[in-house]
Amino acid sequence: MPIHREVAGEGFRSYDCAVIGAGPAGLTAALYLARFRRTVIVFDGGQSRAQWIPESHNCPGFPGGISGSTLLDRQRAHLSAYHVPIHAARVENLQGEDGSFRLVVATGEAVAARKIILATGIVDTVPQGEWLEAAIAAGALRLCPVCDGYEASDQRLAVFGSGEAGLNHAAFLRTYSADVTLVCSDELPLDDVQSRRAASIGVQVIERAGGIQFDGHRCYFETPNGSRQLFDSVYVFLGCHAQSLLAQGVGAESDEFGALRVDPHQMTTVSGLFAVGDVVSSLHQISVAVGHSGVAASAIHRALESNLRRPPP
Repeated sequence: MPIHREVAGEGFRSYDCAVIGAGPAGLTAALYLARFRRTVIVFDGGQSRAQWIPESHNCPGFPGGISGSTLLDRQRAHLSAYHVPIHAARVENLQGEDGSFRLVVATGEAVAARKIILATGIVDTVPQGEWLEAAIAAGALRLCPVCDGYEASDQRLAVFGSGEAGLNHAAFLRTYSADVTLVCSDELPLDDVQSRRAASIGVQVIERAGGIQFDGHRCYFETPNGSRQLFDSVYVFLGCHAQSLLAQGVGAESDEFGALRVDPHQMTTVSGLFAVGDVVSSLHQISVAVGHSGVAASAIHRALESNLRRPPP
């Protein structure tokens, strides 16, 4: 069992490390730290992006595929053997104090930690509709062609996005299908250079269409002439934002998209504050997040004083 230290005069528990975020990255980091016999607590604010994954086939070790929710369940079960507390609460405030950190959750409860791993991920901008989760579960609406483009091979595919970014995603999907359409989410025409590029790589373009809809099986768009354009799968690229405000609040630097800047050991520009997974990387992949977590946890273990094992009684 982890041993918690009370901070003198404060009355709240202190840990070697607090992990903020309970997706694949955060749970992996906590596992490593627990196996290094470090005291660690995980804060789970809910809504891990991994829960959107109906079935992943590029997560190593699962040749038959695995859903995001099942993967998280297995990771939690794995971590439970080490008695790591997972606190179902969102961290509302993070403060740096004399080489350590103080975290405050929505209930007002405070925890101290000598190191922090931020694994808060990103939030996708997605269409609004009661059908959203059903469409994702059915594979009619997808978010990541790197994750599941292979499974969409030779389907009739659409990219719902805009401009050069939307066209770049459509070009990538041509790896998997000869039938790819870019539906301009901003209803603005491509410029001449983009139009020529689309034609040269065989991407059709619908510049004006109504919002995306779901018929229970497939997603579709209504065009101005009244026709309904149905697709086997629609990839949505409406943008996303990194959940990095906690780190920025204590001075951590980020890029223009909010992704945190880190060194080779995953430490941000704030000493003792590490970041892993999608909040750092534009390649939003479980394997990348897991790799970040192993690097960060190992660096934290080395940075803390030695925890030499005593002989058994």
